[in-house]
Amino acid sequence: MKRLAQFISFVFSPLLIPTYGVWLALWTTVLVLIPVNLRWGVTAVVFILTCLLPLAAIFVLLKLKLVTDPGLNKQNERFIPYLITSLCYAGCALYLYFVHAPLWMSMFMVGGLLASIVSLVVNHWWKISAHMAAVGGLAALMFRIMTDHYGLPFDIWVLIGVVMIVGLVGTSRLLLERHTLGQVAAGTLNGFLCVYLMSAI
Repeated sequence: MKRLAQFISFVFSPLLIPTYGVWLALWTTVLVLIPVNLRWGVTAVVFILTCLLPLAAIFVLLKLKLVTDPGLNKQNERFIPYLITSLCYAGCALYLYFVHAPLWMSMFMVGGLLASIVSLVVNHWWKISAHMAAVGGLAALMFRIMTDHYGLPFDIWVLIGVVMIVGLVGTSRLLLERHTLGQVAAGTLNGFLCVYLMSAI
C-alpha cells in the first residue's frame, strides 16, 4: 500500500500539477480550438518553467548540501526550494500573460504563486502540505472552468476525476506519514482558495 501511495505522490508532485492544469485548460475548454501545435508548445514551456527549472535548482541545492532530501520532506530544508518555485510560478504567469492566454489561465499561476508563498511562510512553524496545496489548486481551476462556463460538456467528469485525485493524494500523504490530517486539510484549503479567488479576477 505504501508503494502505491509513493507512486501517487510522485505522479501528482507539486512540480507537475501546473503542467496538468494548463493541459486541462487547453484540452477541456473552448481553448481546444487553438491549433494543437500551439497548445503543446505552451504546455511544454509551462513544464520547463514550473517543473524542470525547480528540479534543476533542487539538484544544485543537493550538490551544495543545502538540501539533503530530494523529496523536501525535511521542514527546515524547504525555504529555498519554495522560494525558487514561487519565482518560477511568477515567471510562468508572466509568460502566459505575454502569449495572450486568457486572464483566468494566467491567474491560475498567480494563485499557485500565492499558495506557494503561504506555504513558505507557514512552513516556518508548521509543515503544511505542498502536495495538497497543488492538487487543491488544480481542483479550484476545474471548479472555475465549470462555474464560469469555459468548459466542454464532458468537463463534469473531469472535475469528478480531479476531486478523486485530491482524495487519493491526501490519503497517500497520510499513509506515508508525511503530514497530519490537519496539515493535509490546510494545504488543500490553501491551494483551493488561492487559485479560486485569484482566477476570479
